[in-house]
Amino acid sequence: MHKDESRTDLGMIRIHKNVISSIATLAACDIEGVKEVRRDFLTRIIQLMSRHPFTSIKVEIDKNEEVRIEIPLIIKYGFNIPELANRVQDNVRVALEKMTNLVIKDININVQGIERGQG
Repeated sequence: MHKDESRTDLGMIRIHKNVISSIATLAACDIEGVKEVRRDFLTRIIQLMSRHPFTSIKVEIDKNEEVRIEIPLIIKYGFNIPELANRVQDNVRVALEKMTNLVIKDININVQGIERGQG
């Protein structure tokens, strides 16, 4: 049985990678200074065509059932990039561990741009 699934008396519970990605997106965007989780052109097209949310966060679960995540961010101008990235990593780790009980191996932050903050 995989770490991202568990058995109860009533059946199996599985956590899809999209759920992990959604939790990570929400946790990253909760941090002051994060403008958005970057969505590339293909991701935007898929989201427009689909009824389901789709992010560009990459989620990998290895054979040891450890989770690795890559989060592409756009941050607001004026924030310290390393401090902001560390806060995002911490918030994402706490949220994922609390909500999924998964072992989080890596949370890689890829700052892809800076924009002026609007409020």
